[in-house]
Amino acid sequence: MNTVILLIIGIPLIEIYLFIKIGSEIGALNTILLIAITAIVGIWYARYEGFNTLRSGMSQIVKNELPLYEIVSGAAIAFAALLLMLPGFATDIIGVLLIFPVTRKIILSKYSRNYSSKRKSKTNKKDYIEGEYEDVDDKDGK
Repeated sequence: MNTVILLIIGIPLIEIYLFIKIGSEIGALNTILLIAITAIVGIWYARYEGFNTLRSGMSQIVKNELPLYEIVSGAAIAFAALLLMLPGFATDIIGVLLIFPVTRKIILSKYSRNYSSKRKSKTNKKDYIEGEYEDVDDKDGK
């Protein structure tokens, strides 16, 4: 909960700071044009990469394999397109890093390694009690 509030407050503050700094260097009109261009080019490239990921996923399905990487990659591309549509330089940088396949693979492998190690540690924890039992039958017929 605290990280969500921190992100809701922190991201706009970072974006405003970057708008002021970059706008003072290149001018207000150029800043606005740069934001619009990154949104348009980012969405176009996200669409291109999305179709490539879809094509790759379909070929995995044809081979009767689970397209797990393609599913996660498609979600990352959709999130990157959302970040590129939002006005701001910090969100654009994160979106661009997620759009390109090389950096997306590095980021996803880092998080998947963290997730799998957390999952393994949870599955290694025993949720049962070990013990022995003996089946006792009534010989008296009661």
